[in-house]
Amino acid sequence: MSKNQKLKIIPLGGLNEIGKNLTVFEYGGDIVVLDCGMAFPDDDMPGIDIVIPDISYLEKNRDKIRGIVLTHGHEDHIGAIPYFLKKINVPIYGTRLTLGLVECKLKEHNLLSKTKLVRVKAGDTVKLGCMRAEFIHTNHSIADAVAIALHTPVGIVVHSGDFKIDCTPIEGSMIDVARFGELGKKGVLALLSDSTNVERGGYSMSESTVGDTFDELFRGCNKRIVVATFASNVHRIQQIINAAHRYNRRVAFSGRSMENVAEVAINLGYMTVPEGVLISIDDIKKYRSNQLCIITTGSQGETMSALWRMAYSDHRKIEIEKGDLVIVSASPIPGNEKAISNVINELFKKGADVVYKSLENIHVSGHACQEELKLLLSLVKPKFFIPVHGEYRHLKLHAALAERMGMNPKNIIISDIGKVIELGPNSIRQAASVPSGVVLVDGLGVGDVGNIVLRDRKHLAEDGIIIVVVTLGKKTGELLAGPDVLSRGFVYVRESEDLMEEAKIVARQALDKCARKKVTDWVGLKNSLKNSMSDFMYAKTKRKPMVLPVIMEV
Repeated sequence: MSKNQKLKIIPLGGLNEIGKNLTVFEYGGDIVVLDCGMAFPDDDMPGIDIVIPDISYLEKNRDKIRGIVLTHGHEDHIGAIPYFLKKINVPIYGTRLTLGLVECKLKEHNLLSKTKLVRVKAGDTVKLGCMRAEFIHTNHSIADAVAIALHTPVGIVVHSGDFKIDCTPIEGSMIDVARFGELGKKGVLALLSDSTNVERGGYSMSESTVGDTFDELFRGCNKRIVVATFASNVHRIQQIINAAHRYNRRVAFSGRSMENVAEVAINLGYMTVPEGVLISIDDIKKYRSNQLCIITTGSQGETMSALWRMAYSDHRKIEIEKGDLVIVSASPIPGNEKAISNVINELFKKGADVVYKSLENIHVSGHACQEELKLLLSLVKPKFFIPVHGEYRHLKLHAALAERMGMNPKNIIISDIGKVIELGPNSIRQAASVPSGVVLVDGLGVGDVGNIVLRDRKHLAEDGIIIVVVTLGKKTGELLAGPDVLSRGFVYVRESEDLMEEAKIVARQALDKCARKKVTDWVGLKNSLKNSMSDFMYAKTKRKPMVLPVIMEV
């Protein structure tokens, strides 16, 4: 192997965006993939369920891939794994809880028996071709989170994963600052560090502080309590269970992901539920309101989530009652503020008392704030720095933070998905790009909805559709029936009869014009109908509905 060979770092997700985290490390004939996450669709993606990374580069280089290493079990880090494995089957390395959550996903996709899952623990190192991946214990809003130190032929590269520094974690020990310090003394070539919370000064609060707030809220309440939080936040759920048990309440889970994660966490010993505390959602009617605590999904106001269904009286098992205490134990992910605000308003309308982050200290972030980010930088002392996990402003602010700590700006790279970063023992540079972007998942379809289909969906959503139906003679080409003009999502036909009659005349004139010019092919006829109808509708309404001509021959 050439001494001048460079380590390629290729982010295929997680830069200039929130979620969809996937980073490729390539040296010679070996590739290590770090995380494989999904993202939720933007508002301009109607009908899309989830968004996953474009892995076409990895498909072309499948023979080089030695495995996927996972930092933790959040959806934005493991959510795309089933879609990845359907195209490229490689071993997956992760900690107990992370792999437990991955197993749930693989069962749903009938992939579990075909996949090699390798369980590791913090402190372990696994060999992946010419590279070695070392797993380092960190704190985050889910148990068993790790950072990865990748020992490569050009030097040590540290990827922080999502992390915070929590001195009083609910379970396990605080982040392994000693190991980060040891690596820093040894010499770290590059650090890729989580930028999500770089806009916040100071330190993130410890998860244990939330337990005190829950205790206060439960102590004075004599009505039913409903708590919405992230299903993956096992430590938060444990604290809710502890508070419920302390005040003699039974706990029921609502929401499929909440039930799945809780089952995995309990089976693996990451959650402890006292005997008799956990009940089925079907049994809640057997208890008085002041004996119940329901832990539910929907803390982001997601449409059709359990909390959303409760708020809009669409939940089959739970009806919000006057006096219910609803606690939303999460802060809105950017873009979700309106959705959660709507749900909170509906809950208030039903007479519930709603407690959310702006009123009480019922949520702490799982991501490091500025002082923690600075501490990691000072421990690791990297030669080169690459901020990751965040939109452009987060990456830019993190780069500025590193500069203030004395790093040479020339040694800091703000990259983007698809851009190749070439790393040598004494050099870093942006090289060419590889195919990258998003793959849209809609139902069972993966990647079959592209820009053209999305454009049509938006067009239909914004302007509606006009359908022009005509019947022509097969031999003569003369008009036998129609034109009939149908409107969907454009105007209400019964209140716009004059407009529809005029539209029929315009369609007939367009067909007459084609007949005079001896245009008989369907493409020419359809284009004539489409253009004349579009022009007419815009002139009359200043709107541009989609026009769909339907020509039948008899």
